[in-house]
Amino acid sequence: MHPTSNTSRRLFLRHAAGMSALVGTGAAPLALNLAALGSAAAQGVPAGGEYRALVCVFLFGGNDAFNTVLQMERSNWAAYTATRTQMPDPIALLPPGTPPVPTAAVGSPARLGGTLPIIPSNMRSGPYALHPLMTHLQGLFRTDRRLAILANVGPLVMPTTKAQYALATHPKPARLFSHNDQQNTWQALGPEGATLGWGGLMGDLLASQNARPVFTAISASGNAVWLSGENVKQYQVSVNGAVLMGVNSAGQLFGSADVGSALQRVATTAQSTHPFDVDLAAVSRRSIDSEQILRTALRAPSDPVFGTAPASGAYNQANDPKLRYDNPLTGTTAANSLAQQFQVVARMVDAGMRGLTGVSRQVFFVSLGGFDTHDLQNRNHADLMARLSQAMKYFDDTLGNLGARQQVTTFTASDFGRTFTSNGDGTDHGWGAHHFLMGGAVRGGQCFGSFPTLAVKNTNNNNFDGSPDQIGNGSLLPTTSVDQLGATLGRWMGLTDGQLLDIFPNLANFNPSVRNLGFML
Repeated sequence: MHPTSNTSRRLFLRHAAGMSALVGTGAAPLALNLAALGSAAAQGVPAGGEYRALVCVFLFGGNDAFNTVLQMERSNWAAYTATRTQMPDPIALLPPGTPPVPTAAVGSPARLGGTLPIIPSNMRSGPYALHPLMTHLQGLFRTDRRLAILANVGPLVMPTTKAQYALATHPKPARLFSHNDQQNTWQALGPEGATLGWGGLMGDLLASQNARPVFTAISASGNAVWLSGENVKQYQVSVNGAVLMGVNSAGQLFGSADVGSALQRVATTAQSTHPFDVDLAAVSRRSIDSEQILRTALRAPSDPVFGTAPASGAYNQANDPKLRYDNPLTGTTAANSLAQQFQVVARMVDAGMRGLTGVSRQVFFVSLGGFDTHDLQNRNHADLMARLSQAMKYFDDTLGNLGARQQVTTFTASDFGRTFTSNGDGTDHGWGAHHFLMGGAVRGGQCFGSFPTLAVKNTNNNNFDGSPDQIGNGSLLPTTSVDQLGATLGRWMGLTDGQLLDIFPNLANFNPSVRNLGFML
């Protein structure tokens, strides 16, 4: 029996208790009944009490953590500048206080100016700094104290030293340094082919607290294995809200109520008893019912809480100043796709907080691509850092407008970190990386985990003999696991230690004293 079976049974009983009221007869397909029931549950205060949500921000391609969070202590900084000041396009950022050179190449360290200093309140080592274009996150860390940093985190089977990494017999994650496999490992704790994500498995255990389980796991960025559970199915929304599948608010399609009614009847009725046919009808019914609920539950994106209503004409996210960022490559403002995803998540959070979607626990997925910076890193990474910083600040501000900062915790994730070494104008695939945690329940202004000791490479074999934390090309050997990160977040969501060990089986390989990383209040 799978570890989530007991909770899944409770979810099934919640569904079954109201089935007769929904379908009237026993003739309708079981899958259709279950899918429809979640959407037809009565509105009201969710069974789980206080609302809480997790938001995963996945940075597709592998973010260069060395240029995102920088270690400014003398020896580490010396190793950083010596390693990354490589022609033809040095990627070493400049120390705090360095004035920008407006005539320098766009995106270059000289054009960006100095990094942004931060001093964690819980660490004597340091100081540290952020990328020059992360001014918003600097404020969230230093002043607002709703942003924390988790150092050198990545997939691990068990704690691993550099000597153990060199042993073929020591358990290590499968297919390291591969995009598809490591994206999957971060999200589903196994290489490509693993189908159950730890966000979805959390959803399986939490869905019985939701009157409408269909809204437990929400993606604003297409299909995400992180949200895939055994029972909970991810519900995908567009940046504009629910995806329309069926009739408009007047019950019409192409201006006709008859056409609308016919489409819904065909789409939601299985044409045979074949499982694929039955499931397709169930998915269609779920989509139609859910869209109709969200049509009235979600406030308009132009509402001042979420956006800026236009002086005239229809609202357009691309033109909303709240959802635009300062593009360092063009010197103008541009639409921020990540901020647009955060907007629809905020609208979903608002509906959940107001009891309109029948949920008390939710997990969300948003993403930003372009982090595979093998080439032109100075330009591309600068643009990505500006987007990430503005979008996270927008989300924090909007949650503040909603009074929901304490109820929502946001964290970043990525395929892997990148190499410490430069390939001339970029970096290659690495392993461990530093990540951000944001929210009112986060111990902001602090750093968690262990920052690495940085060294320079041995010219004979490209190893970093002076560092216990760096392997080939200076990639980071993680000192904190994804399992520890997920378990700490899951505990905040209300899961028990036993449930967390079920979701994160590798957690048993870590000392109980370090399974909770302590970054949540």
